[in-house]
Amino acid sequence: MVKEALITRQQLDQALMRQIQFGGRIGTNLVELRFIEEKDLARFLSSYFKMRAAPFEITDSLPEDVVDSISKDIIDKYKILPFRKERNRLHTAMLNPKDLKEIDELRFVTGYDIIPYVITELRLLFALEKYYGIKRDIRYISLKDRFAPDAPVEETSIAKIKAAFTEVKETEDIAGIVINEAHKIAQRVALLAVKGANVTGWKARSLDVEGFTVAVKDSPIFSEVIRNRSNYRGPVLKIKGNEPLIGILSGNPTDTLVLPINIRDKTIALLYVDNGTDSVLNANVGFLSMLASMAAISFEILILKKRILDLNFPI
Repeated sequence: MVKEALITRQQLDQALMRQIQFGGRIGTNLVELRFIEEKDLARFLSSYFKMRAAPFEITDSLPEDVVDSISKDIIDKYKILPFRKERNRLHTAMLNPKDLKEIDELRFVTGYDIIPYVITELRLLFALEKYYGIKRDIRYISLKDRFAPDAPVEETSIAKIKAAFTEVKETEDIAGIVINEAHKIAQRVALLAVKGANVTGWKARSLDVEGFTVAVKDSPIFSEVIRNRSNYRGPVLKIKGNEPLIGILSGNPTDTLVLPINIRDKTIALLYVDNGTDSVLNANVGFLSMLASMAAISFEILILKKRILDLNFPI
């Protein structure tokens, strides 16, 4: 991928570091870091393996006779996905379509002539849960957001939020809007300030962030969000650096979302949301991202107003 200029060496290094922390295939981490689109990854894998990529539409619907053509146990063991059947031929997506030994085994145990295709890890795991009920590991909890559209938010609600942001007078007003609106769709919400090299507690609902502070460089999640200025979605794992966050969360949530609030090329705050330690976050990520963007604009306007008021001109 580096050789073909799809990613840079620095992006690869970041993805490798993330892979060590969170697991998953390198391509999965590159997509999650937004260094490459999933379609471009699938295109590269097709070229690398010299195999066709499975069509993206397989996550939309599969014929019932195709789903039933192989038992769930075999699907789970080999991590494969049949998507088209032609008499005794079964077109099948797999992570390594060049594994001839595995393909021969599949031909033997299924009785079908297996026609292999390559597929991304993200799409395969989502499809296996959708069609076969094979639960994904908590590391891949955010797959629902990637392949299932968010529920729409009423235009009237968005209009009211926009109006509220235009009327703010202080940064505390902005923080209040963010916390109140986010708390409507998530059980636990926190706004964390990024001050220099540290992340500190600011405001929260159903969490106590008073006195919370952690160095950016010591937090795997916060450092990733701030470095890439992009969202983190996934579990809070029991790994080095997550201890301060685990402390205020009273455990290890399996599904969290951290969004940056950016002014130009600088992250000034982080919005954290979850539904508790044991629940999936069924929140509208698109809406929360929009909320963070509107907050960023409001913060910048207040900063510019203050600069204007602080200007002194000789009379």
